[in-house]
Amino acid sequence: MEYVSIKQISEKWGICARRVQTLCTEGRIEGAQRVGHQWIIPADAPKPKDARIKSGKYIKSKNENGEDIDEQKTI
Repeated sequence: MEYVSIKQISEKWGICARRVQTLCTEGRIEGAQRVGHQWIIPADAPKPKDARIKSGKYIKSKNENGEDIDEQKTI
C-alpha cells in the first residue's frame, strides 16, 4: 500500500493541510496512521464528507434580555 503525506493529500483534495491534520486526529480518514510526529495517509483514501453545519439548522437568536441563544430551527 502506498502512503502519502498530509501536504500531498491536501493538494489532491483541495483543502488546507491543517484541516487534513485535524481529520486525522479525529480519526475520520480511514487508514491514516501516526508515525513519530507525522501522519501517513493511504494514497487511495477517500475524502471524508464535511460534517460542519451549513444548512442553517441552528440559528442564533436573542432572548428577552438581549443575550444570544442557540435554537434549533423547526421545520
